[in-house]
Amino acid sequence: MCESCGCGDPDLVPVDVHDNILAGNDLQAQHNREHFVEAGVLAINLMGSPGAGKTAILEATARHQRGLRLAALAGDLATDRDAARLEKAGIPSRAITTGNACHLDAKMVHHALHELPINGLDILFVENVGNLVCPAVYDLGQAANVVALAVTEGEDKPLKYPTMFRKADLVLLTKIDLLPHLELDVEAIRDALSRAMPEPRLILVSAKTGEGVDQWLAWLAERRARITRPPVGHDHGHGHHHHHDHT
Repeated sequence: MCESCGCGDPDLVPVDVHDNILAGNDLQAQHNREHFVEAGVLAINLMGSPGAGKTAILEATARHQRGLRLAALAGDLATDRDAARLEKAGIPSRAITTGNACHLDAKMVHHALHELPINGLDILFVENVGNLVCPAVYDLGQAANVVALAVTEGEDKPLKYPTMFRKADLVLLTKIDLLPHLELDVEAIRDALSRAMPEPRLILVSAKTGEGVDQWLAWLAERRARITRPPVGHDHGHGHHHHHDHT
């Protein structure tokens, strides 16, 4: 399915080639990170299974936020439907159509930044391809990883897909308005996260009712507070001529 990473299968992609791909990606990711820091924008890598509610959470974020300047890059194998939904919700967005790649990589994100200026933004969401495996491996230059986990996915996903949750800074347990209709033990999910995440952090949210969205916005505000904004008048547009400052 995914030629570039082989989905971890060394028979598809030799290990040394895989390592070279990751090294090149990490170099590009660091370049992306420099752009985000220069622009003073918080970049969030939003991951999760297909149907976990990633787009719905961003729509709810747009409805409930107060004065934040948001934008998004929406990754999918095909169609620009998620980007169109986000645009309709008031979030300037660009689609990244990967074809048959099961994740976004740093080069794809960098290319999309030429079409979506980030100067003046508060938060850039990168909605990754729906997948609980490959997206966790590829650094995009983001400041934080957020995983959307729907209540309909069951209690054991953090244990089945430990790499994804090990690299997560926050897990959003989505679609909690469905809990009355499910036999799901939220404490079992907390326990699984405690085994998979170095610093477990879980927020229960419903994009439909808005429950938990204020907590999510508070978490984003706390992460934004860590961003060092450039001095007034320090304006680096994102053009095709890049300035590198290696210290």
